[in-house]
Amino acid sequence: MDDLLGAPNSEQVLSQSEVENLLAQVSAEENKVVVHTISNGKERRAVDSIQPYDFRHPVFLSQGELRRLRLRHEEFIRALAARLSLYLRIEFSLQMSKLQTVLYRKFTEGLANPTCLTLFRAEPLPGACILEIQPRLALTIVDRLLGGPAHSVSADHDLSEIELALLDQAVQVILSEWCSHWRPIQELRPVVLGHETNGRFLQTAPHDTVMLSLSMEARIGDCMEPLQIAFPYYTLEPLIRTLSQMIESKAGPPPGNGDAKARWNPQFDDIRVPVTAQWHDLELAARDLAALKVGDMLEMSPSCLEKVDVQLAETSRFRGRLGKRGNHLAVELTEVLKK
Repeated sequence: MDDLLGAPNSEQVLSQSEVENLLAQVSAEENKVVVHTISNGKERRAVDSIQPYDFRHPVFLSQGELRRLRLRHEEFIRALAARLSLYLRIEFSLQMSKLQTVLYRKFTEGLANPTCLTLFRAEPLPGACILEIQPRLALTIVDRLLGGPAHSVSADHDLSEIELALLDQAVQVILSEWCSHWRPIQELRPVVLGHETNGRFLQTAPHDTVMLSLSMEARIGDCMEPLQIAFPYYTLEPLIRTLSQMIESKAGPPPGNGDAKARWNPQFDDIRVPVTAQWHDLELAARDLAALKVGDMLEMSPSCLEKVDVQLAETSRFRGRLGKRGNHLAVELTEVLKK
């Protein structure tokens, strides 16, 4: 009756493990895609092993270079916070928000309007860099330079010429601290090019220029506003290249090079080195040692002949076996002792 209804027999029924294996194979195949190889071939690879690349936002800095820049700018932020605190005679705290690469167009579109922008160069490096200070933070710094408490400062007006001149003094402190931080690598000198209040009017670089943006959170009194410095990639490229070369030169050649062999100095050919052979398995009490005289026999284990210690200039270097060769006693070297 079962055969008439088309019921499967026992040979056609899959076990639970076989079903799980089939499901695992199907899931693995679904997680693979076809990719083109360098040799114009095709192969299937797991989706997780493929890293996406955004051609509109190319990354010119490797992970190692970005990590070195982050460490160096963290030191710069700590030094700048201390210097501004002394300059303004009030606690000025800075904390890194992010360090990232961004296109020039996207960077300028993300600037606030209005804002306080300072265009500067780090001579002799090429390119124009940008320092952005939020208006409330700028007015709070100016208030402090005029002797104010840096508290409850409102940003309801644009900076006057006098306030802008005072702000330039704090800007010079920021820029000179950044340049001095690179002094071990290259001597830099900050030069202010001008000021702007709207990022849409900036034309200091092409729209597709890659910028390194350093964003910080600044706090002075009751004012907490972002502070941002942006550098074109081609401006920092000489510094990054020199920094990488310095790190590689300090690291030296990689250890454990097995191909390097020690070269023998021919000047050592005629130096005479004393060679001795001895064993250490025989122990005597001090009373028996004091009673020794000529003609006494000392019994030794036969295994001592297999544990001869060969010394070069009183340094144990080989293990050997005692024997004879012709009419002479000899020691056969069986093991090289580690240093």
